[in-house]
Amino acid sequence: MTIAILYGAPFSLFTGRARSYLIKAHVPYRETMPITEHYIKNVAPAAGDRQSMPTLELPDGEIIRDGVAIIDHFETKTGHGFSPGTPKQRVINRLLDVIGAEGLLRPAMHYRWNFPEQNLEFLRFHFQTAMPRGPGREERAAKAMNRMRGAGQAFGAEPDTFDTIEMLYIELLKVLDSHFSEHPYLLGGKPSIADFGMLAPLYAHLGRDPKPLSLMQEHAIHVFRWVERMNRPEHDVGEFETQDGEYLASDEIPSSLVNVLKHLAIDFVPETQAAAACINSWISQQDNLESGTECARGVGMANFQLRGVTINALAQPFRFYLLKRVQDEFESLDKQQQDEVTSLLDACQMTDILKMKLSREIGRQNNLEVWL
Repeated sequence: MTIAILYGAPFSLFTGRARSYLIKAHVPYRETMPITEHYIKNVAPAAGDRQSMPTLELPDGEIIRDGVAIIDHFETKTGHGFSPGTPKQRVINRLLDVIGAEGLLRPAMHYRWNFPEQNLEFLRFHFQTAMPRGPGREERAAKAMNRMRGAGQAFGAEPDTFDTIEMLYIELLKVLDSHFSEHPYLLGGKPSIADFGMLAPLYAHLGRDPKPLSLMQEHAIHVFRWVERMNRPEHDVGEFETQDGEYLASDEIPSSLVNVLKHLAIDFVPETQAAAACINSWISQQDNLESGTECARGVGMANFQLRGVTINALAQPFRFYLLKRVQDEFESLDKQQQDEVTSLLDACQMTDILKMKLSREIGRQNNLEVWL
């Protein structure tokens, strides 16, 4: 049987999101590193000339770059099987996807790169496996590690911010653990887009690297079980009384998840607001930003306060590509439904995210994110 090929790596944050979806959707695939001659000569050129993880090669030869696009492809084909259909759950589903994929990069990078005594040998091994075999493999891996270590600094993980990052993350583990002690997935008995987004940082970095893995197992065993559950094809909910495999009834957002969102808002809201201002200022200074121009990962540094500490973090347009999906879900609702969602977002201290928009939209062309 011809099956899909997932080009990724066990230590790749965004591969973890796509892999979990393929597992839960029962899509036949095999995973390999993006270092083969076939990948370099045939796959990467069709992926916008970007050698990035994850990239999926479908049995018919179609190439899909990026975990968001991979999930979009299968959700469209299968009738959005991992997307709840009720108003509040639809909005929260998309919101947690953004936060997982973009809003937790700081703790993910901090706990990977700033604990060399616990993590270094583990990371050195894995980065070498992602390099072509032959002379210079160790040197190439070291250079890649240094680039990613620098990316962690660009996301705001600097010595002056370490204590704040760690305090917020331990608090997050505790509120997530409370939720997952009552529910196997974020929105009930079935995984959703929200779960795949949140898994991105909470598996490959925070649920696998030695230092953060030890923290998760010490402080949040129910979160650890959720990470395990998200990488298994069955529901894997044996410890729960309710095993119906359904989203929560009556559009319920449980108080345990409201507590998670309130905590996430502490970081996510001010950073998103600062990033929007930074990117919009950059856009206003571009005289020839033609439609179809590739959208860079970052276009400046956003500055904001987090519990009395100044954070300087890369302003990333992709955050707003995903955030627009939240806003579109909200705008598609009728007035009564919008009022109910607004009340929920008020309780979560997340209402402002509905207004944080860029002055130019972002789309996809030829497997790349581009300015429209």
